[in-house]
Amino acid sequence: MKFLRVGKKGNEKPAVLDKDGNIRDISEHIKDLNPDYLNFETISKFQSVDLSSLPELTSIERIGSCITKPGKFVAIGLNFSDHAKESNLPVPTEPITFMKATSSINGPNDDIELVSGSKKLDWEVELGIVIGKETKHISESQSQDHILGYCLVNDISEREWQIEKMGQWVKGKSHDTFGPIGPYLVTKDEVADINNLKMTLDVNGTRMQTGNTSTMIFNVDVIVSYLSKFMSLQPGDIITTGTPPGVGMGMKPQQFLKAGDTMKLSIENLGEQNSKVVAI
Repeated sequence: MKFLRVGKKGNEKPAVLDKDGNIRDISEHIKDLNPDYLNFETISKFQSVDLSSLPELTSIERIGSCITKPGKFVAIGLNFSDHAKESNLPVPTEPITFMKATSSINGPNDDIELVSGSKKLDWEVELGIVIGKETKHISESQSQDHILGYCLVNDISEREWQIEKMGQWVKGKSHDTFGPIGPYLVTKDEVADINNLKMTLDVNGTRMQTGNTSTMIFNVDVIVSYLSKFMSLQPGDIITTGTPPGVGMGMKPQQFLKAGDTMKLSIENLGEQNSKVVAI
């Protein structure tokens, strides 16, 4: 199933796509797509619901983030060998882990803020994992029992803040609007092979990134198991899993986002994002 949230920012309704692609209001069944409801028990109930009997939302002004108020927004860095190479960094032998502030979460088509003083704003199309139950010290073979579904993520990054400022990557990854997610939370039954999904990202209509989840160094099962050794994961937590080559930082000469630029990104079967960079 494909779940989403629609409405003005701060006033979104939870919804689901029916078999014909119509958006159905599920707010009578769950309050929101937040950690209180993002678990296998709650989501599985909709498999027995006649979705066509639910109210249809026909006037859609905005699609919000597919999840709201997750406990954690964890990220994996340099998870494609070609991206590590273009970043002039060694291919990691275990997952590089950092955090994005949950306040960075943004709707899939919302504007991206270019704050005064930002010089190196960059893009990263990524696969997001959504956790469906308490996860702690699990094996790789147990990971699928803990993954509720997947979503599209743009890991927006300010490279000067991330790399040239002192401290950890989190500074360059966490400004407001730097975490567009969605449009959909796609449950596992909708994805035939999570390790073979096409990934693309365009800037101003020009293809920048072309990749496939099959070339990730660490697949989703490895990542979830690995993280569970260092921190517990709870329902609704998001893990974004790294980007293929083609980021602005890796270009010669380097190319970064400026006010007015547009981005279009997609992952096969997970939907599409369209956003614009605005100066603030």
